[in-house]
Amino acid sequence: MPEQTYETTSPAVVGWREWVRIDAVGVPWIKAKIDTGAKTSSLHAFGLTAFERDGAPWVRFTIQPWQATAADATQVELPVHDERAVRSSSGHAETRYVVLLPLSLAGREVTCEVTLTDRDEMGFRMLVGREALVQGFVVDPARSYVGGRPPRAVRRRNWGRG
Repeated sequence: MPEQTYETTSPAVVGWREWVRIDAVGVPWIKAKIDTGAKTSSLHAFGLTAFERDGAPWVRFTIQPWQATAADATQVELPVHDERAVRSSSGHAETRYVVLLPLSLAGREVTCEVTLTDRDEMGFRMLVGREALVQGFVVDPARSYVGGRPPRAVRRRNWGRG
């Protein structure tokens, strides 16, 4: 787990859904649900493959940032930070790989633990959980996209219409 840092300035307000940037792995935009019920953040990972690099565990996967399309898919290789059992909201338990990712949310960059799983049937390709939110965010559940949006043409790609 990355060291917890707490902002000394006022927290950034986010809505129940936000656009997130993961520039470190080449994903300029992905729509995420802000989920205070989830401890750890979660990301849709397609084609998950574990391997070793220099004797350490790594994982290779593809991020498909848009719903209902494989457009702009990005292959990523990251060291495995942890493996842990996670229980989904439906009660299904599975062991997931955990990686550390720097996320840009509402103009702030935070590094957080992210579990990798198949979220293909879910409404959002990413969930941002409490471990990320505690790093300087307050959630206003009555609002959406407080942290800004990509241009309309980019947003339309989320449903394969761009």
